[in-house]
Amino acid sequence: MANSEQSFAVELAADEAAVREAQRLRYDVFVEELGGDGALVDHEQRLEQDRFDPFFDHLMVRDLARGNAVVGVYRLLRDDQAHAAGQFYSEDEYDLTPLRASKRKLLELGRSCLHPEYRGGPAMFHLWQGLADYVLRHEIEILFGVASFHGTDPAALAAPLSLLHHRHLAPPALRVRARQFQNMDLIPEADLDRRAAMLDIPALIKAYLRLGGTVGEGAFVDHAFNTTDICLVMDTERMNARQRGLYVRDGGA
Repeated sequence: MANSEQSFAVELAADEAAVREAQRLRYDVFVEELGGDGALVDHEQRLEQDRFDPFFDHLMVRDLARGNAVVGVYRLLRDDQAHAAGQFYSEDEYDLTPLRASKRKLLELGRSCLHPEYRGGPAMFHLWQGLADYVLRHEIEILFGVASFHGTDPAALAAPLSLLHHRHLAPPALRVRARQFQNMDLIPEADLDRRAAMLDIPALIKAYLRLGGTVGEGAFVDHAFNTTDICLVMDTERMNARQRGLYVRDGGA
């Protein structure tokens, strides 16, 4: 971790050049590091992109002490933007009927990543603070989006997937379901080593769980992206005061 938290700035991409900066970081993480690919990925220019990018807002964290380099990104899609795009991104993987039927203000989150040198430090908290400000400004009520485990073998992920199913399943009114259904109930709860299973859950997913996030029913195996995806759902009304404090605090914990 190179710099103090005061050297960070959070902003929405204001033009196509800024979006390309976000796409380059996404390429470094999702394509080069994790082995993903996609129909519109530009390997020559090192851009991880898809047809939804023009409709999303792109939240970025810059390190001002490192030439304004983009070191963290998030994609954000509101209801109105999804209408313009024809769907939410994650509708290819999950049936979002319960969320749409709620008639509440939705925000889809995706493509969250940090430069390797900035993981586990204040850059992530700045990204969360920027997200919290966005949620408050647009009066968002439900946040959701796919989050990923690396790899496409559900058996290798049986413990963490089972823990999510048994302990963190979304309430029925918000329980989205995977379209190409991969059962997550792979190990009986009584047989789970819960501590070991939690250690196998990616840090971003654990952060959502600490904020009161829940998961949809079933996983989706994404062979193109070399991931096994779950759908996280967070109802802002269910966050208690302590969770809200974690969510909206700034900088360095």
